[in-house]
Amino acid sequence: MARIALVVEFTLKPGAHAAFDAVIRDHAAGTLADEPGCERFDVLQPRGSDGQPDLSRVVLYEVYADDAAFQAHTQNPRLARTRAAYGELIEGRRIQVCAL
Repeated sequence: MARIALVVEFTLKPGAHAAFDAVIRDHAAGTLADEPGCERFDVLQPRGSDGQPDLSRVVLYEVYADDAAFQAHTQNPRLARTRAAYGELIEGRRIQVCAL
């Protein structure tokens, strides 16, 4: 069974970075603590061309042991709560599911 990697890129509303960062880091920690099939959950802060943090974007990199672990993550009630918590903070989200 192939491991599953997720790359999720968020575009944030102006001024929303601090609130979004708190929500998503809490979600990352909870996922790692509560889901044994989650092998990695990184919150990445892109930099702009000037080398400074681009506070309009956040990227997630997640790795799951297999499809079953990924499906368990999508069904975890924490994911729905997290999406509700950040819904008003983002302008967009792009998700790529990859075989690893």
